[in-house]
Amino acid sequence: MELATVIIVSWNGRHLLPDCLNSLQAQEFKEFETIMVDNGSSDGSVEWVRRHHPEVRVVPLSSNQGFCAANNIGYRLVDTKYVALLNNDAVAHPLWLKSLVNALEKNSQAGFAASKIFLHEKPDTIDRAGDSYSRAGVGLLRGRGMSVHAYDKQEWIFGACAAAALYEKRMIDEIGLFDEDFFLLHEDVDLSFRAQLKGYRCLYVPEAKVYHKASSSIVRDSPVSIYYGHRNMEWVYLQNMPGRLLGRTLILHLAHMVGSFVYFSCQGQMRNILKAKWDALRNIQKVLRKRRQIQTGKRVEDAYIWHLLDRELFFARLMTHVQKNQTRN
Repeated sequence: MELATVIIVSWNGRHLLPDCLNSLQAQEFKEFETIMVDNGSSDGSVEWVRRHHPEVRVVPLSSNQGFCAANNIGYRLVDTKYVALLNNDAVAHPLWLKSLVNALEKNSQAGFAASKIFLHEKPDTIDRAGDSYSRAGVGLLRGRGMSVHAYDKQEWIFGACAAAALYEKRMIDEIGLFDEDFFLLHEDVDLSFRAQLKGYRCLYVPEAKVYHKASSSIVRDSPVSIYYGHRNMEWVYLQNMPGRLLGRTLILHLAHMVGSFVYFSCQGQMRNILKAKWDALRNIQKVLRKRRQIQTGKRVEDAYIWHLLDRELFFARLMTHVQKNQTRN
């Protein structure tokens, strides 16, 4: 009987699936099944997987329902103790799933686990080592750009990047699935925050290695990533940040909003950043209803959440962003 289920969501990812699915076939841990939810692809992905990977359970959707909804559809088919998520543009090390499962089996306080993700084209560079969350109410890519030797110890962190993560099914059953209003981006930050508020801790497992073909589906700083990223950033903050901590973080959060507006306006993206923030606030009544439900179920002290939050280094990250854009130009 399988102990885990791996869910892969794919949209026109036929060119990515061979490496991804072959890496799952090579896993040392064998007690798992794979579900691929296809988001209405037009590139023959479904037929290719059925022909070349009959061990994969394929769930074809008629249209692109987004990362959140597609994962939720896959999750509702799961009846194993653990559920893993893996991006179609990710290649898992043979010990990836074994390392994650063993870590959760040995740590009863953990409800989910984060992988150590490297850049596929630069495997000596970290893409992220789990997720952090700042005191400005902003999700951070923990370890992005650092050496392969950094972040090499297991430790408790804020959250897991859904590109490669393992969750206890009982945790998801209690805290709920991905918020489908997010559609894509920051849905994993929101889920991590909800889990932490309920008292489920996240364990970073550096032995669980994955190589990520970054931005294969969503181009960084594209109109799509700017809109969904900055709209959903507000929803994560407003729905999850405990009331007393809102007062301690609000000024930094507003400063981040202003800085983002100035930066993206200078990049010719004023319309996209404005629409993102406007749509976030336009749905404020729904956001507040979700907030009441989430905060009512909170089981941890505010001090615990505050301890999880990183110092805000917005200006340092902004300068790095500017330098990368100058390099590309």
